[in-house]
Amino acid sequence: MKNTLFAAIGAALILTAPAARADDQVEILNVSYDIARELYATINPAFAEYWQGETGQDVTINQSHAGSSKQARAIMQGLKADLVTFNQVLDVQVLADNGFVAEDWQQALPNNASPYYSLPAFLVRDGNPKGIADWDDLTRDDVQIVFPNPKTSGNARYTYLAAYAYALDKFGGDDAKAQEFVGKILNNVAVFDTGGRGATTTFVERGIGDVLITFEAEVENIRSQYGEDEYARVVPSMSLLAEFPVAVVDKVAERRGTEGVSKAYLEFLYSKQGQEIIASFNNRVHNPEVKAEYADKFPDVKLVTVEDVFGGWEQANETHFADGGVLDQIQSKR
Repeated sequence: MKNTLFAAIGAALILTAPAARADDQVEILNVSYDIARELYATINPAFAEYWQGETGQDVTINQSHAGSSKQARAIMQGLKADLVTFNQVLDVQVLADNGFVAEDWQQALPNNASPYYSLPAFLVRDGNPKGIADWDDLTRDDVQIVFPNPKTSGNARYTYLAAYAYALDKFGGDDAKAQEFVGKILNNVAVFDTGGRGATTTFVERGIGDVLITFEAEVENIRSQYGEDEYARVVPSMSLLAEFPVAVVDKVAERRGTEGVSKAYLEFLYSKQGQEIIASFNNRVHNPEVKAEYADKFPDVKLVTVEDVFGGWEQANETHFADGGVLDQIQSKR
């Protein structure tokens, strides 16, 4: 079934290409999450080459990066995004709810419009001096943690919910004990940055904390950039499926005449070439061939979903992240 889906995407790329504008040049804006700068800076020239070959049109892809929720608000406040590549379903859905994105956006592309996925994992310093192996270790008094603020960062919401899901599993669904467990983790957070890249800077460049919690892809990208002998990856026994939803911002793209190229850009992410680039940045992908090629890079882990544990992102947001929700209640006890 998946092979059929990816074959269909390949055909769709060819079919989408003739729908380009007749102009010799076109410019689009990809509004994305905080730690995806390097990924899309690599995808952009590959797509531009493909698009020029198929249509004869030169395309310039501009990028904007910040916390996913902050980006969604910026679009609603006037940022002219042709497309979004976010790290949380809720941040695309709020655009759909406000008429910026099609209501059925999750049906527009395979895997609920998420071309790749990751999970919250840990980055520790060389030798793992605090012996951090799983979520339980993050509750210890001698461990300092760095991760972004769940109020402003989709990355951080995944971390919070992953820890909460682990605690619910550990304590047989006892919500009070889960809150206490997560509260201990939050008490150990040395710095709450607004986004994932800020948290990386705090941990790596400022040298604060014993462990950085971020997407597994970011963990490996940091190790590649700063030295695999300086940092180690720790994948917990259980984590949360982190999807990276994408969508055309129809309200903007239709007005600017960029619907065709914007749609093709997102479809390119599902092509074999796109999936190879994405996997090279340590994201887990769906294309069967590319997935097999990179299988030895990704350890097995028990993954749970927001839908299974929390009833979906809308319910999770209402219960945990809304004003006065569980997160605020836990924070008030710090």
